[in-house]
Amino acid sequence: MADQKNYITPEGYARLKDEFEQLYKVERPKVVSDVAWAASNGDRSENGDYIYGKKRLRQIDSRLRFLMKRMDIAVVVDPAQQQDLEKIYFGAWVELYSIDKDSEHHYRIVGQDELDPGKGYISWISPLARALLGKQPGDVIRVETPAGEERFEIVDVSYHPPGQG
Repeated sequence: MADQKNYITPEGYARLKDEFEQLYKVERPKVVSDVAWAASNGDRSENGDYIYGKKRLRQIDSRLRFLMKRMDIAVVVDPAQQQDLEKIYFGAWVELYSIDKDSEHHYRIVGQDELDPGKGYISWISPLARALLGKQPGDVIRVETPAGEERFEIVDVSYHPPGQG
């Protein structure tokens, strides 16, 4: 998995960068200041402010390292630049009809750092996304789900947010 590409949309990359900036420029300096103040109060072994502050600082630093690594290996893919608009590729919004459950579903294929099941954002490496990649409206796919195999018909594909294209 280390050699796997970290595909991400421009919006997803911006969110990672914004989180990094917030932690690095706002939260970390405040925690460092709080820890310095707590340390100046003397005995650190029973100083709750100091102990909590050091713990929070380790958490922030860990998250900063994680974000730096993810941004360093990121491959930003702009769905707006997609040429073959009839087929499903990274960044596509997809409307599916579940043949077996008689229900409609809407998904967007995004990077691993952008998952948001509440919005229907699924990772490009998920079984559903892998089955969708390269397909087009009218195709029927089969996907192994926790409840068993399910068949979906691809109803529509778009490279613009719903209501904008």
